[in-house]
Amino acid sequence: MNKSILYWAIPLGLLVLLGLNAVSSYNGFVASEEGVDAAWADVETQYQRRYDLIPNLVETVKGYADFEQGTLVAVTEARAAALGAMKNAGPDGDNAEFDRQNTVVSGALRGLLGYAEQYPDLKANANFRDLQAQLEGTENRITVARTRYNEVVQVHNGKIRRFPARVWAGLFGFESKSYFESTEAAATAPQVSFE
Repeated sequence: MNKSILYWAIPLGLLVLLGLNAVSSYNGFVASEEGVDAAWADVETQYQRRYDLIPNLVETVKGYADFEQGTLVAVTEARAAALGAMKNAGPDGDNAEFDRQNTVVSGALRGLLGYAEQYPDLKANANFRDLQAQLEGTENRITVARTRYNEVVQVHNGKIRRFPARVWAGLFGFESKSYFESTEAAATAPQVSFE
């Protein structure tokens, strides 16, 4: 009688342990994937804040009639392109295109702010100064959000790659997430000309 109980208890015990490990792994993957999604949402929020400030900055600058209109158009077009690229970006999306478009936005903003240096009245305008300070703060927030996102992705990807979780990840369909990496264009500082 004891032998028959052991005969069934050992395999049953192993199955229970295996099942508990599978459930624990699955729940851990869900939690880490939710963390990645939340961190990406923070990145998008900071970029959206940036995009929301740009039209206000352009409107403030438009009041100066002889201001370079091509620069204003470039900033507006770059913002629109970056907003479009943001729709396809994310943990499983095209972050490289999103980053390229944001590099264009950064260059256009530098051009706008560079031209603004030629207009003392604009530089003295309280709205302009406030918007410029908000943009600078937003750029810092973007950097922090991107860094946090990459840290969360690193933890998630580490969970997916470890054994035995790697087996469960494959069975349950969990995959590694992509890091937010800078493009080659981001390494080159844009040229600002005052001609």
